[in-house]
Amino acid sequence: MPVGNRILQRKRSVDQRLVKAFAALPVAVVSDSMSRVFAGGSNLRPMHRDGNLAGVALTVRTRPGDNLMLHKAIDMAEPGDVIVCDAGGDTTNALMGELMLAYAVKKGVAGFVLNGALRDLDGFRETNLPTFAAGVTHRGPYKNGPGEINTPINLGGMVIEPGDLIIGDSDGMLAVPYDDAETVLEAAQAKQAAEEKQMAAIHAGENDRSWVDAALKAAGCEMV
Repeated sequence: MPVGNRILQRKRSVDQRLVKAFAALPVAVVSDSMSRVFAGGSNLRPMHRDGNLAGVALTVRTRPGDNLMLHKAIDMAEPGDVIVCDAGGDTTNALMGELMLAYAVKKGVAGFVLNGALRDLDGFRETNLPTFAAGVTHRGPYKNGPGEINTPINLGGMVIEPGDLIIGDSDGMLAVPYDDAETVLEAAQAKQAAEEKQMAAIHAGENDRSWVDAALKAAGCEMV
């Protein structure tokens, strides 16, 4: 098959039990539980009104401003899929608008991550399907290809494999690798419980701040 112009089948997907569990966690907590080194880029911002993104990655690679492979990905999508499209971050032409959005909702797509632009922003806000994109423009897309579906892609240095877990909230989006999802979930749930305990201590006026001076001392800071 020609590299750069091929459509593959996804061979594995994270379990829906994991999708549901991660959907209840803040992205920041999950990010902290992955050593704070994974991110799709701060330019990928929510274009929907509110609500969290969680689902299984269906990956798309396309040349900037072309949405032929994105159309095909929606055709292929299974309920609960998040279509993640790398279009190089270019925002000159929109990758999709409200017609494609309506079709995706009908198909049961859980959301989109577009490393590119969209249009019909009001429609995205009204429909409120979780969608992250790099920008908005009225200029429409081309439909010539080439591109790839269900191959590894890279967003801001974060590699995404087909079937990985995709999550997102108002802080941004994050991919959790298929092989690490169980381990990350355990760590993130523990961290969330610790943060809830700390928040309760703050409200009760019992928050221990001794760590600040200890960290400054360890860093060699002189305090007079």
